[in-house]
Amino acid sequence: MALSGYLTTAELAGWVRDARERTFELVADLTDEQLMGPQLSITNPLLWEMGHHAWFQSRWVLRHAGGQQPVRGDEDALYDSIAVAHDTRWDLPLPCRGETLAYMREVRDRVLERIEQGGLSEAEVYHIVYTTLHEDMHTEALTYTRQTLGYPAPRLSMVAEPGQADAGGAPLPGDVEVAGGAFVLGAPREEPFVFDNEKWGHVVEVAPFSIARAPVTQAEFAAFTEDGGYTAREFWSEAGWVWRVSAGAEHPVYWQRDGDGGWLRRHFDRWGPLEPHLPVIHVNWYEAEAYCRWAGRRLPTEAEWEAAAAAEPAADGRGLARGKRRFPWGDAPPTPERTNLDWQGMGCVDVGAFPEGDSPFGCRQMVGNVWEWTSSDFLPFPGFETDPYMEYSEPWFGTRKVYRGGCWVTRSRLIRTGYRNFQTPDRRDVWAGFRTCALAGTGG
Repeated sequence: MALSGYLTTAELAGWVRDARERTFELVADLTDEQLMGPQLSITNPLLWEMGHHAWFQSRWVLRHAGGQQPVRGDEDALYDSIAVAHDTRWDLPLPCRGETLAYMREVRDRVLERIEQGGLSEAEVYHIVYTTLHEDMHTEALTYTRQTLGYPAPRLSMVAEPGQADAGGAPLPGDVEVAGGAFVLGAPREEPFVFDNEKWGHVVEVAPFSIARAPVTQAEFAAFTEDGGYTAREFWSEAGWVWRVSAGAEHPVYWQRDGDGGWLRRHFDRWGPLEPHLPVIHVNWYEAEAYCRWAGRRLPTEAEWEAAAAAEPAADGRGLARGKRRFPWGDAPPTPERTNLDWQGMGCVDVGAFPEGDSPFGCRQMVGNVWEWTSSDFLPFPGFETDPYMEYSEPWFGTRKVYRGGCWVTRSRLIRTGYRNFQTPDRRDVWAGFRTCALAGTGG
């Protein structure tokens, strides 16, 4: 990767400031007790996670690329996520809120000072970008931790209202046909920054397939739930059924019945009536798989999903054109008129919103609003090699499922159609939903 010219010095410094400020805002209103929270397998103590943001930046920018000494002598012992076992993080001698914030500011300021000095090496630029995007991933996690724990919605500055698209846009039923053919799955080498699991683009054959124009809505998923979908064994895989029984799942995790036989959904600390045309969110891979069996549908493969989002039909109408787009609408960066990212509107919008963001085949919201599960296992692409942060991808191959596209919390500087996210199939705390494919054809 050649990062020269990718960002100006001012843009690079702006990213560093913005990412850290978002972390500060996401915890500013919480009490000291809330910053620790209960010990759960799917969360971290927020106080620990705050320090981890700074440690990761100190470890890779200041120490690894810059040759500096640690900002804190105990930072590895406290915040190294590989060395410090998850279940012990509540028992660590963590610095108090004030000390933690001071550590975060000190690391940030040292990075900014190094940027202002100029003459950055390619390694320094790479790790500044990497650690900023790492913090972006964690601020998304901070946000879903607030959802998990039932904390109030965060109060954020510089968050846009929904764009010109009709946020009350109704459902968007039906499928689009995607031509089959050769498709390059993975990142092109000219992409200025990618994560190691995206390397590198390689040709796969995708059979023609039909994919839904929009993600599954809450109303559609409610029909599955009300039809006994959670208790009908035939809709669940063996692993999915084991999870369902052990979790006692009878409906999506943040749903409950109202007094009149309808559904309520919890968004942070508030319960409200189910929004029928919003995408279903906070469902795991097993739930998505069971819905598909009930509906006579299937999840798209990873290659199908990316082809539907980024490929273009060939000029003669036969197969796929060469090349692909960085975003469904083209190569221009995301805007509030095209997609729901960056905490825009502080939640999902209807699946019919943002028509300006459609892919060439007519799929809507394939970037933003809600992450979308695919059927694919998270595996390395051919010729995979680890990046300097070796633990980002390799330890998780074969144990996770791929989900794509970003959600309303995802940062626009992070997401592209080629970005691969991954999680274990039982996780339903993350901001994930799904769209479906017709059964005919299995794709690439």
